[in-house]
Amino acid sequence: MNCMRRLWILLLMVLFGTPLGAKDLTILTSFPSDMTDVFESLWQDAKPRTRIQVLNKNTISAVEEIQQGNARAFDLFWASSPEAFVLLVRDDRFADAAVCGPDGPAPIEAFAVSSVGWSRRSDSTLFMPGSWNDLLLPVYRDRIAMARPARSGTMHLLVEQLLQVRGWDEGWAYLLELAGNLSTLTARSHGVPDGLINRRFDIGLMIDFLSTSRGEALQFKYGRPMMTFSAQIGILKGGTNPDLACAFVEMLLSRSGQLALRHPNVSRIPIDAQIRAEISATIPPEITADLKLPWLEYDPELSADRYWAVNALFDLMIADVLVERRALWRRYHALKNQGFGAELDRVHQLLTKVPISERAATEVSYSAATGLRPSVQPATGSDERKLLDGWRQEIRELLALAAADLEALETSRDE
Repeated sequence: MNCMRRLWILLLMVLFGTPLGAKDLTILTSFPSDMTDVFESLWQDAKPRTRIQVLNKNTISAVEEIQQGNARAFDLFWASSPEAFVLLVRDDRFADAAVCGPDGPAPIEAFAVSSVGWSRRSDSTLFMPGSWNDLLLPVYRDRIAMARPARSGTMHLLVEQLLQVRGWDEGWAYLLELAGNLSTLTARSHGVPDGLINRRFDIGLMIDFLSTSRGEALQFKYGRPMMTFSAQIGILKGGTNPDLACAFVEMLLSRSGQLALRHPNVSRIPIDAQIRAEISATIPPEITADLKLPWLEYDPELSADRYWAVNALFDLMIADVLVERRALWRRYHALKNQGFGAELDRVHQLLTKVPISERAATEVSYSAATGLRPSVQPATGSDERKLLDGWRQEIRELLALAAADLEALETSRDE
């Protein structure tokens, strides 16, 4: 219906010209069109004499574009990643506090609540993992997928949650061991639910709404301990229609906008506590419980402080060497199954070691030539390249030592 409606609008515009006084509202978002279409329809019903243009771009690329000056004059930035908003606030990329007037919304508003976990197909016979640690079990070898955090704001958020809950060293140790069970790393967060449905893998790590918006196809489980965080929308500096941007935020926070979050194509949890109470039967009980008594607050400021380093380390330690690391874990588990025990302790330490401290990660994120830039690109400054090359060399040495230890144990087994 939305497609037909848009075609009719375009046809009328071609035949009779653009409506007198029509204005464009432009939105840069990481959300899929299935979700944004619902709110475009609401907007067009309320503001038929305006046009709305929505560009979908992954969070990391969107932040970079805005940091580089918002050359295309987007009015709104709309995403799930709280640290993305922290980065842009630090860069002074949002409109002034009074942009919508004394009775209007703030330039940045939370509109929905989310958390992270994992999914499987509804028709899967594979045991549904009950905890994060279950994902390390041999039954899930080559059956798990996630997106690269350097390409997905929500997956960066998932990685950061693990680091904040478990601590820097233990969090990375978990992620490095999980790499042994990974089937693939997708280019976008949306690729994880799509890959599950298309049977490319069996378990997918993701944010809740990417699974629940797939209706009957997928089952989702929240990871514990649970952290909830707010998805946000912000009015950007350099936009051409701040009045329309204010009106869109007001619509999103209105009763109709909050209820539209429960549309099957959106499947998000309203930020409005009163509306959540009215529709409590449709809200996951885990979310309700965490909002009442949170175990640990997610810290987006901490995440923003080390954003660059976390993305870089994930790429260097996991994405760039996934095949090699996965093969080393297979050899490790094969020896363990054959009776080796304490002899494998050093191998485990080598395979789960992060070559940089938490403090150093924060310091280099600030001192890197590109400052708060959120992702790692080939064309970096000389200091940044030198830093990355040093980390890469340390990681290679750790893997080489693990491989040598494994070979020695395999040789002793075969003698």
